[in-house]
Amino acid sequence: MDIYNHEFEAIIKEDGSPLTKADLASTTIIQRHLEPLGIPITGEETEKLDYSIRQNWTECWCVDPLDGTKEFIKRNGEFAVNIAMIENGVPTFGLIASPVNEEIIFGSKEFGVYISSFENIEKEDKWTKINIPEKVNSPLILTASRSHGSGPMEVFIAELKRISLEIVQKSKGSSLKFFDLAKGEVDVYARFAPTMEWDIASGQAILEALGGSVINVETGLPLVYNKENLLNPFFIAKTKPLLEILP
Repeated sequence: MDIYNHEFEAIIKEDGSPLTKADLASTTIIQRHLEPLGIPITGEETEKLDYSIRQNWTECWCVDPLDGTKEFIKRNGEFAVNIAMIENGVPTFGLIASPVNEEIIFGSKEFGVYISSFENIEKEDKWTKINIPEKVNSPLILTASRSHGSGPMEVFIAELKRISLEIVQKSKGSSLKFFDLAKGEVDVYARFAPTMEWDIASGQAILEALGGSVINVETGLPLVYNKENLLNPFFIAKTKPLLEILP
């Protein structure tokens, strides 16, 4: 936030994505805390080890130190920090932090999902437990990326209209969309554009802990992680109430 609140420059990486010194500073801080645990780390600004090494990992951290760099550069506040635990390809714990809102959402199937302010993160009695949303919103609410085109959305919207004639679309940057999914403020997040594992792993762990799903559009199966190719397939994330109506 010190960097966000002052002048900074962005450079363009070889893959065309932007990078700021905030991405690098966040990476340094997170690695300083995670490395002593002895669990390998994969992430956007972390050295990508060859799959011949990674395929032997039974667990790893999956980290995006600044998810939504484009939003960071625009200074619209819609950026986050993602940290997920991956066990045998499955995201089992997720944490998403919103520096601007000073909020953290985190959880797993084992102990549930909670939201905390930055101030109270070490005070468990101050955490707010997130319950499974009770029902689909009326009208149904679809969220998508603010800075990336979402491709062939019309066919999917037509499918949604089988259960709700009115669809409200909301755009938001970064993994903050999973805050809204977890709280039941939106029902579905459709992504028909590229993402990387570290963009989605923490959100998937949180949503699955609340009975929802993040499904590969082509196979109908949950997204898996620590793959040879760290690019995600196109996916649809649904809350549990929507999943019960529209599997």
